[in-house]
Amino acid sequence: MTGQQQERAGQTEEARLLWTPTAADIEKARITHFTRWLEQREGLSFPDYPTLWQWSVDNLERFWAAVWDYFEVRSERPYDQVLSSHTMPGARWFQGARLNYADHVLRHHMDAPDRRAIVFGSEDGELGEVSWGELRNQVGAIAAALRDFGVGPGDRVVAVLPNIPETIITFLAVASLGAVWSLCSSDMGKSAVLDRFRQIDPKVLICADGYVYAGKPFDRAESVAELVEALPGVEQLIILPRLHDGVDRQRFPEAHDWRELAAKTASCPPVAVEADHPLWVVYSSGTTGLPKPIVHGHAGITVEMLLMQSIHCDLGPGDTTQWYTSSGWIMWNAQVAAMAAGSAIALYDGNPAFPDLGVLWRFIEKAKVTVFGCGAAYYGNCAKANLRPREFADLSSLRAMSSTGSPLSAEAYAWIYENVRDDIWLSPISGGTDFAGAFICGAPTLPVYAGEMQCRALGHKVEAWDESGKPLIDEVGELVCTLPIPSMPLYFWNDPGNKRYLDSYFDVYPGVWRHGDWLRITPRGGAIIYGRSDATINRHGIRMGTSEFYRVVDAFPEIADSMVVDLEFLGRESFLYLFVVPKQGAVLDERLKAALNGQIRSQLSARHVPNAIVETPAVPYTLSGKKLEVPVKRLLLGHPPEGLINRDAMANPDSFEWYVTLAKQRAQGAG
Repeated sequence: MTGQQQERAGQTEEARLLWTPTAADIEKARITHFTRWLEQREGLSFPDYPTLWQWSVDNLERFWAAVWDYFEVRSERPYDQVLSSHTMPGARWFQGARLNYADHVLRHHMDAPDRRAIVFGSEDGELGEVSWGELRNQVGAIAAALRDFGVGPGDRVVAVLPNIPETIITFLAVASLGAVWSLCSSDMGKSAVLDRFRQIDPKVLICADGYVYAGKPFDRAESVAELVEALPGVEQLIILPRLHDGVDRQRFPEAHDWRELAAKTASCPPVAVEADHPLWVVYSSGTTGLPKPIVHGHAGITVEMLLMQSIHCDLGPGDTTQWYTSSGWIMWNAQVAAMAAGSAIALYDGNPAFPDLGVLWRFIEKAKVTVFGCGAAYYGNCAKANLRPREFADLSSLRAMSSTGSPLSAEAYAWIYENVRDDIWLSPISGGTDFAGAFICGAPTLPVYAGEMQCRALGHKVEAWDESGKPLIDEVGELVCTLPIPSMPLYFWNDPGNKRYLDSYFDVYPGVWRHGDWLRITPRGGAIIYGRSDATINRHGIRMGTSEFYRVVDAFPEIADSMVVDLEFLGRESFLYLFVVPKQGAVLDERLKAALNGQIRSQLSARHVPNAIVETPAVPYTLSGKKLEVPVKRLLLGHPPEGLINRDAMANPDSFEWYVTLAKQRAQGAG
């Protein structure tokens, strides 16, 4: 038994000490180098992480100016001021600077053009590599082609592509032109894609002709044709052949073949743009309306991602990092950001359970991954299957692991240390698509406790608040951020008066960002997330609004009404209920359930197929016509019914009793 195993023995599972950094770990950590540099710059001493964090939030402008200088952010023109004001929303960062996010990725080709930038694999088992020099050349070729198509700053270029090198190359090409990027994964249904892309009126559409998942090919030619028809602003279509040898010229006579464009020799250096010039539009769904089209800027994303990937994730040129992700998740964007820190990235395109749950662990061995991350549910599935990766895969390259998407249970922490490596640095994170970053993260200089994330991110004044706005320590409260950070949204696309933006984050505590998570900050400075405090559906890290479900479900003539509730449990996968009220004369039988599941799978995604479809006599509503999703969610999570609703504010107060009965049945193990 190792020394760390002896320390772990005999402790309770929750908050059990699992790992302590050695003196050598601390010495070589990038956060150590940054801290010493900052101490010399500021003439101060930061003896521990809490002291450094407190200074970073008490001196916001000085801290973020230091991040800019430490990473030698390339700017055609220096900024005039770090931060315009502390007002949220509305704070503007690094005004006056002119830069380009793609430039901070591509600059690494100058250090070692032959070093690998991307290693990739899929279900066929073969590995491929893209060097930094090849990356620069192909980005230049695609950028030049787009430029020749008339794409320039501010134009929207959208894509439906899998997690492959071509997607990253295309994104960097779009960003380098100052155009605005937006991406959906290939397995997303047509309705979900159109709900996103229609809002931003794209000029160019780029699609794969299909993809392979769990050994089965999925041809998307018909879907591509429907997207082109439904997006009238699209002037150019680019198709990436994945299932076929080339573009189907009978169906798409004017489409361009991505591979032919990338093979040309062309130079197209990144264009410097204003600090808050739009970089991409990502989508985070609320409980009403269409998905929120969130706009982030070049400067904010550059400094946020450099801080996260280099300082908090400890990534650099000697690393190969992998986040198992779909291209529709914000972690796809984060893995690109690891390249800005100089790290190579490893992409796996395929089902993580095909042909078995060991496939990603074998990929780690083959690709020599040093830092691995994925959704918490994957670790839970491996643990349930009694998988022992250390027994069938050589994981000697692996030095760190992470997770996100949902809380990682204390039992999953223990499984990793017992079955992957007992000397690994494990640093789960919690953040969001909304600001493309992490509020809660890790540091390689801090110990790891079971079920607890290590720290709040530097420069992020994150607190747990009660209903009156009082900060809490060692009690569960709403996760808030009380000061602006560079990567907060510039705005939502087509959101007059910032109404949706304000309603999404500032409706509870005016001027303070409320993220929608339950948070407990521990006395030692760690943090535990207890799931979503709102009604947003969070399945395997992919967030989708309830309104997107209703557009699919309510289209069924047999359904009179519906309500969807996602129950997130610490240490377990979430449980998704779809409650339906059949129309008079209709029956919720197995045929109808199968049809509902099929439409949800095709129109939204397979991740969002409900765990249970249950007939209910009525959906509870407020007097203003809003479904009471959050009170029902809290009720089914075990909260007492008293205080969850104001019956006088309900249109149908008696309807709530059915859910109270269901909650009691669940508590007794019968529901």
